[in-house]
Amino acid sequence: MTQEHPITPPPELVEQWALYQGFESPEVLWRQIATQAARWGADQEVGACCQWLSLNGYDLIAAKFRAARRLKPPSLKEQALQELDLLKADATTHGLGFDAPAIRRALQSLSD
Repeated sequence: MTQEHPITPPPELVEQWALYQGFESPEVLWRQIATQAARWGADQEVGACCQWLSLNGYDLIAAKFRAARRLKPPSLKEQALQELDLLKADATTHGLGFDAPAIRRALQSLSD
């Protein structure tokens, strides 16, 4: 008899993950399912930790913990500013004297 781990995604959820179309091979599909399962398990763990913290009077720490564990990828604006910094550094290295304050101001004026 097989014993399931306490943090095992429900079969319906795994089936939902497997419904994605356009995978070029079964290996890519299985990688997608494994990635989604790892995320799901991590979300379960974070939820349990935050619940414990909240029940013990640490609501602020719980909120900070959840935010730290679920880092957001850099916004398009942040990515563009990083690329602009790299471009400036590369141009300076090659003696091109590139500086783009107008581009930087335009990017910084955008909302995240």
